[in-house]
Amino acid sequence: MTTFIQQLINGLMLGSVYALLALGYTMVYGIIKLINFAHGDIYMLGAYFGYFFIKVLHLNFFIALILAMAVSAIIGVVIEYIAYRPLRHSPRIAVLISALGISFLLENGMTYLYGSDQRSFPQAIKTVQYHFYGIQVSNIQLIIAVTSIVLMLLLTYIVKNTKMGRAMRAVSADPDAALLMGININHTISFTFAIGSALAAAGGILIGLNYNSIDPLMGMTPGLKAFVAAVLGGIGIIPGAAVGGWLIGILETMVQATAFSDYKDAIVYAMLIVILLIKPTGILGKNKREKV
Repeated sequence: MTTFIQQLINGLMLGSVYALLALGYTMVYGIIKLINFAHGDIYMLGAYFGYFFIKVLHLNFFIALILAMAVSAIIGVVIEYIAYRPLRHSPRIAVLISALGISFLLENGMTYLYGSDQRSFPQAIKTVQYHFYGIQVSNIQLIIAVTSIVLMLLLTYIVKNTKMGRAMRAVSADPDAALLMGININHTISFTFAIGSALAAAGGILIGLNYNSIDPLMGMTPGLKAFVAAVLGGIGIIPGAAVGGWLIGILETMVQATAFSDYKDAIVYAMLIVILLIKPTGILGKNKREKV
């Protein structure tokens, strides 16, 4: 039982990061029906920005976290403006190819600038281990969990209680009607990309702090798993992204503790296939009938 609880805690910590990434996927899809496959690379950029602010500028971790989120938000807006906005009325395959192109550009650009070798993320916070009845929890894990929950609650508040949040919900429900009501569609979509990119950057810097390692390709696998989490929870549904992220994190850590640890990634993707076969709309998604 102790081992189970330990793996559950580890899974919730990892799942919190997946949830932050999945929120970006689900918000963008909810607004413009785009799977932003460059999203995982924003996560990578966030880790590198955090590295720069802590290692080079010697800033406090939490100040570095906020700055990395802010810079990544700006980059997310620029990517939307350059790569996605001109293709907004094009076939979806064109936008998807553009997203893949941006992903490769960011990965290879960072490899060219900083090399492909892994870098040790500066330990801005000294690790302290806490023991409770045989269960081990570090202060880093607690920081990751608390930071993720705070950011998710802040996102929920923005979406439900602010003018821009109402605009996001309106555009998601009916862009044409939102435009007739005087909502600036471009500003709303840019804001969505900014928020999603900031959350992804937060996930990157938190993972860098926890695993003490970053590299230009670090966003590929977590990005795909976060996409699985978004689909699992119900893509386009914000609470679903959080639920999906936690479930994927728990599943991965539970499998890693068994003899099938080498197949943890395959099992996660197998879950995607199963959920698409059983409930394509995801756990919290609802079937919608469309008139023909």
